[in-house]
Amino acid sequence: MHILMVLAHPLEESFAASVARAARETLEGRGHTVDLLDLYREGFDPRLSDRERGSYFNDRYDASEVSGWIARLQAADGLIFVFPQWWFNFPAILKGFFDRVFAPGVAFDNDPAGGRIVPRLGNIKLFWALTTTGSPWWVVHLYMGNPVRRLLKRGIAALCGKGLDFRMISLHDMDRATDRKRKRHLDRVRAHLSRI
Repeated sequence: MHILMVLAHPLEESFAASVARAARETLEGRGHTVDLLDLYREGFDPRLSDRERGSYFNDRYDASEVSGWIARLQAADGLIFVFPQWWFNFPAILKGFFDRVFAPGVAFDNDPAGGRIVPRLGNIKLFWALTTTGSPWWVVHLYMGNPVRRLLKRGIAALCGKGLDFRMISLHDMDRATDRKRKRHLDRVRAHLSRI
């Protein structure tokens, strides 16, 4: 399987980067190929341009500025997103990636009659998120209703693909995580990915 792994963290030595390294090593050790797309290191601009937004409901979305990233998405069999949750949401750079790359004619088609959008990512079979939260489990799940999981699973994955293997593996209370807890989380990530 060819996996596009999207990393969204500004610090090169972040825990998210450690998760991405562990995930990549595990997948490649199982014979998969991994295209690591590090949004910060590649200088991805998350801002939707006026041309992009202006063409959103036209016959053809203007993807000229993001065509290279779109080609990588279209070449993948699976997607793994690695990111921290900030304010119970995606980092802005990852939100911009969804806005600009998961676009009409790429990830979905608009229904001209105003009905449901039509999924286009038939090439994608696996859609996983490896993430951390600064808040404890109970705050994310019970108080906030796990908004990132809902957005990824019910929104992006369900509206852009069909029959996807969706998983979200999270380390909660990251701000107080000990080295031992972080190591256990990396082991957990490796164990899950080794089953792919």
